[in-house]
Amino acid sequence: MIDWLYYTLVIASGSSAFFCLVLAMFGRKPGLFSLAQMVLLETLLVVQLITTSILVAGGAQSKGDVVEFFGYVLVAMMVPVGGVIWALVERTRVSSMVLGVAALTVAVMTARMAQIWGLA
Repeated sequence: MIDWLYYTLVIASGSSAFFCLVLAMFGRKPGLFSLAQMVLLETLLVVQLITTSILVAGGAQSKGDVVEFFGYVLVAMMVPVGGVIWALVERTRVSSMVLGVAALTVAVMTARMAQIWGLA
């Protein structure tokens, strides 16, 4: 796991969670910008998967279990997809809250990935 990618993921998911939860607080439906933030998170998670796969194939070791790490990455990749599907099916203020919680979940899972890898 690369430091700058970890920090980028945490900042992007945290700011996306804040934005979507503020939208939900004011009763706003998710728009194109909030959905684009989820696409950005998904893209960053795919980059995370590819870079750590290359690192592990190159001989890098994590301090924790590598299988657990990749399990976290794969499940974290499912969370934004599920949130976007929910937001597209049900266009209410609850969907904005779901997107915010999904982004917050990605932030927490990324922090756990850093612990497993040995960054934090």
